[in-house]
Amino acid sequence: MRVQVFRSLFIFLFTVCCSAVYAQTVITGTVVDAENNEPLIGATIVQSGTTNGTVTDVDGKFELTLSSSNVTLTIRSLGYSEIQKRITRSGRQDLGVIPMSIDAFALADVTITSSIAIDRKTPVALSTVAPTYVHERLGMQEFPEILKATPGVYAIKRGGGYGDSEIYMRGFETSNIAVMVNGVPMNDMERGAVYWSNWMGLSDVARSIQTQRGLGASKLSNPSVGGSINIVTRTIDAQKGGMVSYGIGQDGYNKLLFSVSTGLSDSGWAMTLLGGKEWGDGYVQGTEFEGYKYFLNIAKRFNDAHQLSLTVFGAPQVHNQRGSYDGLTIQNWQGVKQYMEPGEEYKYNATYGFGKNGERKTSAKNKYHKPQISLNHMWQIDEKSSLSTALYASIGNGYGYSGQSTSAYSSSWYGVSNGVLNMQFRNADGTFAYDQIQEMNEQSENGSQMIMSVAKNNHRWFGLVSTYNRQLNEQFNFYGGIDGRYYVGIHTNEIIDLYNGAYYVDRNRATVDPINNAAAANPGFATEKLTVGDVVYRDYDGNVVQEGAFGQLEYDNGGLSAFVAGSINNTSQWRYDRFYYDKAHAKSEVVNTIGFTAKGGANYNINDYHNVFANIGVISRAPFLSNGIFMNSANSHALNTDRRNEKIFSFEIGYGFRSDYFSLNVNAYHTQWNDKTLYRPPFDYYTPEGDKERATISMQGVDATHQGIEIDLTADPFTWLELSGMLSIGDWRWSNTASGYFYNSNTGQPIATDGGVASGIGAADHAKMELELNGVKVGGSAQTTAALGAKFKPTKDIKVGIDWTFFGRNYAEWAFSSNDLQMGGHKKLDQPWRVPSSSTFDLFASYSFNLGPFPATVSGNISNLFDQEYISSAYDGGNHDWQSAYRVFYGFGRQLSMGLVVNF
Repeated sequence: MRVQVFRSLFIFLFTVCCSAVYAQTVITGTVVDAENNEPLIGATIVQSGTTNGTVTDVDGKFELTLSSSNVTLTIRSLGYSEIQKRITRSGRQDLGVIPMSIDAFALADVTITSSIAIDRKTPVALSTVAPTYVHERLGMQEFPEILKATPGVYAIKRGGGYGDSEIYMRGFETSNIAVMVNGVPMNDMERGAVYWSNWMGLSDVARSIQTQRGLGASKLSNPSVGGSINIVTRTIDAQKGGMVSYGIGQDGYNKLLFSVSTGLSDSGWAMTLLGGKEWGDGYVQGTEFEGYKYFLNIAKRFNDAHQLSLTVFGAPQVHNQRGSYDGLTIQNWQGVKQYMEPGEEYKYNATYGFGKNGERKTSAKNKYHKPQISLNHMWQIDEKSSLSTALYASIGNGYGYSGQSTSAYSSSWYGVSNGVLNMQFRNADGTFAYDQIQEMNEQSENGSQMIMSVAKNNHRWFGLVSTYNRQLNEQFNFYGGIDGRYYVGIHTNEIIDLYNGAYYVDRNRATVDPINNAAAANPGFATEKLTVGDVVYRDYDGNVVQEGAFGQLEYDNGGLSAFVAGSINNTSQWRYDRFYYDKAHAKSEVVNTIGFTAKGGANYNINDYHNVFANIGVISRAPFLSNGIFMNSANSHALNTDRRNEKIFSFEIGYGFRSDYFSLNVNAYHTQWNDKTLYRPPFDYYTPEGDKERATISMQGVDATHQGIEIDLTADPFTWLELSGMLSIGDWRWSNTASGYFYNSNTGQPIATDGGVASGIGAADHAKMELELNGVKVGGSAQTTAALGAKFKPTKDIKVGIDWTFFGRNYAEWAFSSNDLQMGGHKKLDQPWRVPSSSTFDLFASYSFNLGPFPATVSGNISNLFDQEYISSAYDGGNHDWQSAYRVFYGFGRQLSMGLVVNF
């Protein structure tokens, strides 16, 4: 299959590249606000009657190749009157500056637009990605990877399962990047994470995608630290029509998609519907997946004052995984060559295997559905003021596999232990021996020794964001609003497979204190025989309620724009536990934490070509519920007595240059982050009884400094050539001595200094470590990134492009070992291993033609064109070199895909 796809794609690309050049109809122009002459980002320019279109960039500029020379262009931007331009001749034409006037009937959604930055006006570092860019380059890549050519961004696949990709911005992980869709926050409220497998459809419905690095322009009361990703989806501005598409790629990849839009009717109604399915075998061994996606927007424009929009989207999916802890050492990766086809060793999955009857088994699987529903009301109160309100809800249901066991087999579900292949249950062909586990359980007189549970992580999340906008006079504008959220995460583990055993005795029941749960006083409680459907390990709710208010005053006289902004919020967090506590003790103490932000900035347009900007701000943010407010959020009400607000100070300066054919941005930033709460992943250790267990640590009061310089540019030297590039050089370091306590990651119990169970959380015998981190590089994200891109348009129907991406100065993440636990006390950390630099090339091409009466486009993508072998992530070993590095994951090799889109 791979050879056939490669051959077909090669022939397609060769044909495209060798096609004859003939006359083109290429339209360019700049769309601006008629009142202040500022560029409009994300305005849509569509060839009427088709879906051939584009959007304006950060300068308001656009370029569109037409399928004929006698057409009408429709230009739309949210909040502005529609414009139509008639094109009657072929050849390259510049429409010049196109002013758009505010339309009372095209109401601007303040909740959405207030989170979008405007080039040469909003004083932040930003990059805007057009849908055409996404569609050209997506191929088999995942959403975060589309942003890898923007400054400060590092995107990796880690284990490599469908939707398991991760993104870093200026060295900050996703929990510290604000992800918003139509102004609504997406980050999990217990730990700040974003699971991209839940949002795999966003790339297909995005009208514009904007990354803002640093403080950003978002006016929500709970801010970003590293940056923000703002995704605006289609709504009332969608063009009438639709499309169907089909894509195919290697490793059994398939993608079906359709969309249809009614356009805005005379009665004020508009609807857009999208649906699709993706499925395949996965690049990594044993990572089969099946995912669906849907998007629905229904909008009604009632009159010149009111507009209502309902949006529903989601992406239910199920996929097998390669565990994030199952990366090997470099030496062990070479050792698994014996199990794989030549050149396929980095696809090896240590937990891929089968049961006694040949049935497919896995210990790493994810199934989830997290629909997002939002109702947006826009009220144009008068010509100077408006109110935009978004009510939203997210009802998430799903699980991930979580192997449970008796203490004798506590680490056996992991395919890898600290980078070394676990051979305890391993067949001669390298597969994980689930059949041996079944046989062991069948022969056991004490029930199953190893079973599988599903770690359910359901949630109910409701929120309100309401933003009032008032134009005070010609220079001053005011935004103010409220931001309220209610969230409950329902976490329970339920047995799904006894692996042929008769029953299971959950060792966690023996740790339940009768003082907290009266049922534990019964001697039979700890030895109760459990079966499929019974709860093990945990059963609790994480509750987070947040109320906030924000305000921003803006000044704009055309050349100089400035703002001052502030917000304040209260975060209430508590647990409700049904496993370790009875009803009388189920609810923990409610912890209320006040946070705030204060920021300001200014941009000065020196002339039509040059501008400079600067911003500065401080943030005080409540720690997360998980590994922040509670010492062990999964198992105990014990509060973190050393908890404190995370404090962030940041400033940035920048310069921009714009001309008709060239643009350049340069900015420098400095961010100081104090009192960060840090969680380090599990490591193996041995109890006094000789059992292998896994430990983790929760650290408090960690400080870090993130600073650097970023450059990005674009150039259009010829009508047939577009160039782009970026360079980002960071200096990210830990900057203090921090401390934390060790816990058993399987049972949640505090670990004593001898490896046993401590007498209590935070007790004198609870193992603790002070870690001197001063000057140690922050790991996990490349501190130097660069990119160059070229797109050729030899004819009006053909596009061919190639992108080069470079990653350097990527340091391994530091972690702990059993020696650290046993030693305790104080340790100075040395510089971690520096992962070798790497670079990859991606190739894309497309050809547009008419399929009968319907415009169509066939496209092809080759990611990692030259099949470059490179390491994307690693953890630092004891010797700080490549020999001792573990949890090493290699990036994906060459991937090929083709697609056909038919518009109607």
